[in-house]
Parts: sequence; C-alpha cells; structure tokens
Amino acid sequence: MSDPSPAPHRAGFACFVGRPNAGKSTLTNALVGTKVAITSNRPQTTRHTVRGIVHRPDAQLVLVDTPGLHKPRTLLGERLNDVVRTTWAEVDVIGFCLPADERTGPGDRFIAAELAQLKRTPKVAVVTKTDLVDSRTLAEQLLAVERLGRELGIEWAEIVPVSAKDGTQVTLLADLLAPMLPESPPLYPDGDLTDEPEQVMVAELIREAALEGVRDELPHSIAVVVEEMLPREDRPADRPLLDIHANVYIERPSQKGIVIGPGGKRLKEVGTRSRRHIEALLGTPVFLDLHVKVAKDWQRDPKQLRRLGF
Repeated sequence: MSDPSPAPHRAGFACFVGRPNAGKSTLTNALVGTKVAITSNRPQTTRHTVRGIVHRPDAQLVLVDTPGLHKPRTLLGERLNDVVRTTWAEVDVIGFCLPADERTGPGDRFIAAELAQLKRTPKVAVVTKTDLVDSRTLAEQLLAVERLGRELGIEWAEIVPVSAKDGTQVTLLADLLAPMLPESPPLYPDGDLTDEPEQVMVAELIREAALEGVRDELPHSIAVVVEEMLPREDRPADRPLLDIHANVYIERPSQKGIVIGPGGKRLKEVGTRSRRHIEALLGTPVFLDLHVKVAKDWQRDPKQLRRLGF
C-alpha cells in the first residue's frame, strides 16, 4: 500500500484581539520566539500592527498584533480602532485574548459583540497570563469565556489557556491555529521574523524604553521618529557602527523635563536600555543620538499624526 500523501503546507494570517493590556504583544513575541512587538504594562502600548512570523514544518503563521480596541477619546484613538477593524476583516483566524487574572467585563463584551458579526472567520478564545492564577480561578475564567461566547452567539473553535511568560501551552496554541489556515506555500522567506521596516521597530524599542518609569505621568504623550540610520563611514569592515538619530516627541513643554530627567539622567537610561535591544535586533553595534522635542497636542492634530506616522 502506498504511503498516505503528506499533509499540505498551510500559511495565513492570525490576529490577536482583546482589550488593552490583555497580553497580546507578549503572546506574539512568545510564539515568534523573539521580541517583535513592544510590551509594557501600560494599556495602549501597541500602535502599529506588528507582524510576527512563526515558521513550522507544516505551516507558516503570520501574526498580526493590533492595538487594543477601546472607546476612543482622541483622533489617535479613533484611528487605532479603524486599524483594528480593517485587520479583523482580512485575517484567516482570530485569537481573542482574555487575561486569566481579571474577570470578563464590559470591555470584553464590547469586543466579543463586534467579533460575533464576523460570521465566517474562526475564533479561538485565548485565556492569557495563567501563571498569575490558581487552577480554580482559571477554571472559573474558562467557564466565563465559554458563557460569553454562548450569550453573544460565538462558537469558539477552541478555548486555550496559555502563559506567554513561562511558555505554558504556547506551542499547543500554534498547533491549534495552524490547521485553520488555508493551504498555501510559505508567504515569507524562511528566517524572516517580521515584515515591519527596521526603522519602525527601532522607533518602537526607543518608545518602550521611554515609557519605562514615566508610565503614570505620560502614558500616551510619547511618540518616536527615527530620522536616519546610516553606517558610520571610515570604519573597518570587522568593526561596523550604525549611527541612529531619533526624536522623542511629547505634547507639552512641561513634559520635557520628565523625559530628560535631572541632569539628563533619564534620557541617558532610555538610550542605554533601548540601544541594547536595538543591537540585538540589528546584530550590529549602534551609536544612538536622542533628542526630545515638543509636538503640541499631537494626538488630536491630523497633520501632526500624519507626520508622526499614524
């Protein structure tokens, strides 16, 4: 008897949705195996849809990490919500992230009601941050998620508890998502981990470092633009150096001192911390030149938003 033919290769797009700070970016990084999305325990950290690419022998899973859907208070907030809805309409499978350590609430119901309208796309409920709860709390949350789906007419393809932090069931989640993708050859070359331009990723790493320590004072007033990335001339081939010039924008002059810190100490820390991640990402030594500038009320101004890449 001849061998059964091998299962066809699958490739497609999956998208994690959930209210802000539900663990979507951390989960994306855990599945890809490296940092492609910035994380912070500040809600609303993600502003770009970052694609992380998971390579498997049987499938290629392209993860689209969207900003958290929320009730918008600014023009930036409205634009982020539009990004989310456009993305949902274009993916092959949706993972709805709900943290294990917080009861399902109005924010989850708001998103689930929107998901219920997407009839044809399979939906997987992903209960995140399971390392933070005991087994009884986890069981209660799994039942609550199942009930939420039933009440809103969503039939979950799967309900999966995971911990991106310690890796529990992350591989299982990829195993469950892969068969839901269409049959297709790989969409990206082997070895590619994201299709974000390097400049965007570098800006995001600087913004993550800038948010560290000023979360309460400036949660959303910070934007970063990389003005140029150029290899330093007259360096020997075995000792390259990349010069990166970037501007950190805030909304008001009074915020400048908070980001720079006494005697420039905070800005120096931001440079040191982000440079480590940038060098790991690009695989080359980096000289990072940071400047803090004011872009007045940029979150509400269409012209400024465009200039800052939104």
